[in-house]
Amino acid sequence: EILPGQKISYHQLAERLKMSNTPVIQALKLMELSGIVRHEPNRGYFTEPTSLKEIQEIYDTRELIEVSLLPAIMNNLEEDGISRLRKSLEILPSDNPKEELYQRLITDRNFHLTLARLSKHRTRVQILRHLFDLLYLKYSASLSFVASNSFVGAQHEALFEAVISHNLEAAQEAFKTHFSSVKSHVLKTMGQMIAHQKR
Repeated sequence: EILPGQKISYHQLAERLKMSNTPVIQALKLMELSGIVRHEPNRGYFTEPTSLKEIQEIYDTRELIEVSLLPAIMNNLEEDGISRLRKSLEILPSDNPKEELYQRLITDRNFHLTLARLSKHRTRVQILRHLFDLLYLKYSASLSFVASNSFVGAQHEALFEAVISHNLEAAQEAFKTHFSSVKSHVLKTMGQMIAHQKR
């Protein structure tokens, strides 16, 4: 709801969340360390402006990490992991369009992180979690367009099938196709939003 570059009123946030200012300020400080917001002395906290370059870098880094984890994922794959991965594909139905888009974003995040965790490489999974936080907290408006498209679910299914079949080449190809299409849609949508804001 808070637009890029907008000032954040921690007083209003605290009232809305029905809590004191202290935990809200602590959360904002944590988000500042993560690069999601910035603090200006005597002015307060602001959301960071939109950056197409940052979005490109996030998706490029995600692709490098997630593709590199595929061999370890397949080596560690057991029935329990397959079951968790299959469950992560499910999208909870909702009558509210906004809620459904949110559920699709959460499903996307859960699928990718569940898949990554199967590798048992904790450091790379932590980096991925941070990248998802950046994407979802800074750029959710552009991601909602992608989340509404059915091709994302079909690409996840293709990736799932390749992984459980232990077909490394097919899984690598599925990842590249997925990242290429999603990244181009997100960058195009965000570029249009930036152009519209400048008018």
